[in-house]
Amino acid sequence: MKLSKLYSNKPDLFETIIFSSGLNVIQAEIRLPENKKKDTHNLGKSTLGKLLDFCFLSQKKSEFFLFKHEQLFNQFVFFLELELEDGSYLTIRRGVTNAARISIKKHNDSHQDFTQLTNWDHENVPFDKAKEILDSILNFYCLKPWPYRKILGYLLRSQDDYRNVFQLRKFASKHKDWKPFLAHILGFNSDLITKHYELESQLKDARNREDIVQKELGGSIEDISRIDGLLLLKQQDVNERQRLLDQFDFHSVDQVKTKKLIDELDLKIATLNKRRYSLEFNRKKIELSLQKQQILFDPDKAESLYKEVGILFPKQLKKDFNQLIKFNRAITEERHKYLKEELSSIKKELIDINQTLLQLGEERTQTLSFLGETDIFDKYKQISNDLITLKADIAFLERQKEFIHKLQELRTEIRQLNKKYQKIQIDMEKDLEMQNKQETSLFSEIRLYFSRIIEDVISRKALLNVKINREGHLDFSADILDEAGCSTSADDGHTYKKLLCVAFDLAILRAHLKDNFPRFVYHDGIFESLDDRTKINLLNVIRQYSILDIQQIITVIDSDIPLDNNIFFNKNEIALVLHDEGIQGRLFKLPSW
Repeated sequence: MKLSKLYSNKPDLFETIIFSSGLNVIQAEIRLPENKKKDTHNLGKSTLGKLLDFCFLSQKKSEFFLFKHEQLFNQFVFFLELELEDGSYLTIRRGVTNAARISIKKHNDSHQDFTQLTNWDHENVPFDKAKEILDSILNFYCLKPWPYRKILGYLLRSQDDYRNVFQLRKFASKHKDWKPFLAHILGFNSDLITKHYELESQLKDARNREDIVQKELGGSIEDISRIDGLLLLKQQDVNERQRLLDQFDFHSVDQVKTKKLIDELDLKIATLNKRRYSLEFNRKKIELSLQKQQILFDPDKAESLYKEVGILFPKQLKKDFNQLIKFNRAITEERHKYLKEELSSIKKELIDINQTLLQLGEERTQTLSFLGETDIFDKYKQISNDLITLKADIAFLERQKEFIHKLQELRTEIRQLNKKYQKIQIDMEKDLEMQNKQETSLFSEIRLYFSRIIEDVISRKALLNVKINREGHLDFSADILDEAGCSTSADDGHTYKKLLCVAFDLAILRAHLKDNFPRFVYHDGIFESLDDRTKINLLNVIRQYSILDIQQIITVIDSDIPLDNNIFFNKNEIALVLHDEGIQGRLFKLPSW
């Protein structure tokens, strides 16, 4: 598929462009001296690429120039004529006002004027449907399962798209949206890469759900066996209390509560009281110890006293006393540290014991109250309350059991997904190794074309490389090599980055010449910032690829042309000349917007 013609319903405001099958130059000439030093001239050479994208059914966006200045363009209707693989033609009609309604027609003759046509094959078709129809007619089967628009980013390179060889401005989103497609057109198994991203997403989702379930469990995960055992005991208690309520007989309950009061509650209370007494005793001893341990001897005062009574106090003796005091202080500080830690632990345990004793005391009071209660209805009421509490406990355990089941299922799911993920990872590595190793693979072919283009332009080899990074995803790189075959930083500059982008696009097109694949590429400002020799070499490569049946549309400004126009470009290569001598020199014969 190539471009044949671009025109509108207002030829006086938008000049018709006829595209040749080879090289097409959109040349902007700065004729007014006062404009020669300006960086931008608003003639429309870069706008052409945006307009072509619009005719190829790009999504409507408010910031797009046709819609941003809709009052200027609302009457425009554009027509893009394409030459298809079988030699027939296809015209796409799209207006600005009703941009979501598209008309399409196939025809046998080129350079038609359908501005007044009434019998379209598909007329005013909804936007999404129109893209499906166009995708079906173009039939780029080697792009499947992706539609035709996926490749257009590499075929309509704007100035912003020279920043990265692989990730275009339109792909400034998640890698999963463009890496599988790029791998596909390079000859790799894109199904593996797509599945890899899907499994990664599923794993992330499953792990997030696992975290949620763990939080719902409250951080304490019990095993199923323990919960089942507790449920069995709780249910037994429920059945027993229900039987007592049904029979209205509380004698056995009295026996159970009496046994619990003697064997459990009183014993626990006595044990805790004994422990509390021991802790309180230790606490007081530690507090006294912390208060008493002070060093009262002062060597300075002793020296002064000795002087008063006329007795010599040797300096060495004072030094020994100071060292002894220092040593004792160090020991004392270390001991204080451990005593304080022990004191803190004792106080904490005392708080816990006091709280437990309060709870046990309350439970003992309730049990004694129950045993001392003579009113059978009060006992009925208390057992009913016990039954409600037991059932609430059972409901809680059942809910916890449900969460644990869900958690077990999620962990099983995560293990299975992880197993598939690792299998896909291995398959990706095998596919990568195979495509790199085979000299006849599509990737090897693209690699050779890519390097040859760079070598023809700047006499340096270049390497197109694909590897798997630590996260298990594909990484793409394009490097200019030195004489030893090592990567250099030359591609970091804008100039060489642009060359790498151009070489990549052309290499892709050439490698797919045997397929039903697009045969055109648009490069905006292709010669900007290049030196004259590089421009000449690049033009020679462009012409070579035109001979190979690859149509190229390039935009240039006359100041970037190193030689006379008649020598640098052939007349039949210039598709459109723009200039700054009034609005007639613009792409749109309208005032600047």
